[in-house]
Amino acid sequence: MKKVYTIGEALIDFIPHEIGAPIQDVVSFKKMPGGAPANVAAAVAKLGGRSSFIGQVGEDHFGYFLKNTLSENDVDVTHMLHTAKANTALAFVALKEDGERDFVFYRKPSADMLLNKKDVGKIAFSSDDILHFCSVDLIEADVKYAHVEAICNIKEAGGTVCFDPNVRKSLWDDLDAYQQTIQEFIPYADILKVSEDELAFITGQADEAKAIRSLLAGDASLVIITRGKDGVSFYRGMDEISVEGFNVKAIDTTGAGDSFIGAFLYHFAAMKKELPDLTLKELAEMGRFANAAAALVTTSQGAISALPDLEEIEAFMK
Repeated sequence: MKKVYTIGEALIDFIPHEIGAPIQDVVSFKKMPGGAPANVAAAVAKLGGRSSFIGQVGEDHFGYFLKNTLSENDVDVTHMLHTAKANTALAFVALKEDGERDFVFYRKPSADMLLNKKDVGKIAFSSDDILHFCSVDLIEADVKYAHVEAICNIKEAGGTVCFDPNVRKSLWDDLDAYQQTIQEFIPYADILKVSEDELAFITGQADEAKAIRSLLAGDASLVIITRGKDGVSFYRGMDEISVEGFNVKAIDTTGAGDSFIGAFLYHFAAMKKELPDLTLKELAEMGRFANAAAALVTTSQGAISALPDLEEIEAFMK
């Protein structure tokens, strides 16, 4: 089985006890492990796959809590570092009645932002490895160049790169710079996963068909457009296939997109095929599996704590 590496932020999600209240009116929060790349690594491992998290947390209680959580979920934390120069990132979350979220982040700077390219330069990637990353840590800081180093190294080794922008506009003062940065990193991706509500911002195209065509004009072998409860669409060259989602009562959508791409990468890592060799039928099966994982996550609060295992997904899909 291929190994899935993820790089970026691991942070604490503070989930509110009150549902439907704006964040300024929330009285109490519950501490949960989070951070999109950490969630994806945990999703792969929870399903029985091989995953490793590359990142940095603080030399603090939150940082050790995150490292222990990932390790307990069978994620390789060899490349998860600690620093005393900044604290572990925090995210306070407000939940709407439908499970959608608002975020307030505390990271000026946070430990993840200080990850240096020297810290990742010695990781020995192979052609069987997959590297997944998002856009939160593509800010103008050391961690951005650590991403570039890791991406270039796995590309040189012949591995696969997966990019899920996972847009968080509240973290950027200049949204034009944010859009430009995402566009700069898209050409690195062999797999590009974008939520339908991010398409217009990422591409600058209001028309969905034009936005998707602009992504297909790049170097990605596979473009994945997730559509929440409505499922997912896969685009590869002239091929296209959509897979319906599952109807569930969503409590908290935190980590749904991460569990989707984690489940997809787990499925892909278990196959003895490369991206161009996947049939539409196989993509449909992978999409249904990943849709099920994402649906299940929304029925509980939190991200890593809500991730389903293989038996739960298979039982849900029957």
